[in-house]
Amino acid sequence: MLQCQLCPHRCRLKLGATGQCLARAHTEQGIVSLNYGLFTAIALDPIEKKPLFHFYPGTKILSVGSFGCNLNCPFCQNWQIARNQQVQLRELSPEQLVELALAVEKQGSIGVAFTYNEPLIGIEYLQDTLPLLKEAGQKTVLVTNGMINKPYLESIVGWVDAVNLDIKSFSPDFYSTVVGGKLETVLENGICFKENSVHLEITTLLIPGLTDDLEQIEELARWINTALGSETPLHLSRYFPNYQLDKPPTSLDRLKEGVDLARRYLKHVYAGNAPELGEKYTKYKFNG
Repeated sequence: MLQCQLCPHRCRLKLGATGQCLARAHTEQGIVSLNYGLFTAIALDPIEKKPLFHFYPGTKILSVGSFGCNLNCPFCQNWQIARNQQVQLRELSPEQLVELALAVEKQGSIGVAFTYNEPLIGIEYLQDTLPLLKEAGQKTVLVTNGMINKPYLESIVGWVDAVNLDIKSFSPDFYSTVVGGKLETVLENGICFKENSVHLEITTLLIPGLTDDLEQIEELARWINTALGSETPLHLSRYFPNYQLDKPPTSLDRLKEGVDLARRYLKHVYAGNAPELGEKYTKYKFNG
């Protein structure tokens, strides 16, 4: 029996067993990554799609994702790769990923975003690849749930330029009972990113009856103001039914209320997945 130390789950694994993330296992070599250098999705995306509205706006970024996740959100938009090992894979060594990133620079790409699934569960690949990307002049981005134990985060944070941190809810009970995580860890890691001068933006999905309570949204905005600063962008995104959750979509009125409330504490708050609300709520006016 071995215990994985990467995230707060600290899975205890018998020989041959796989952790909750589906991407780490106990083998004869110890706890190993099952998704090292294996990718299920590779695309060239607008940086705003991450979403990052205040990090090199108007550019593109090479976006890559593997499989596995250490949360089990019943509303996951990428559940086909986050909760599934039986997916089509492309293998890229750290050096090959750097070569690919350099090749798409002429298409407007500024670097690489590790996204789609949870990138931090593949910490070994990040440890090997992020320094190479930085040495090649590439920007590095993580789109993450922040569920990682501090020593592992500290091993890579110096190589990270920008993060979109997905705070699922400001309720510890929601984390423990709905998605299987630990809010305290996520918040602590948000502060770690900020303290290490990483550009940070926050995303929260507003799910009717679960995460769209206005008092909770206000608590989140106040915490961001105090712990991360009022300049930290917050994206409040509209929920649509997906995976195992079939609640009705977030009402546009509630989304507007949430954005208006959060703007009392933060300078940059946006509504996601709701183009119907227009530029006042959804679009940052880029200046240069």
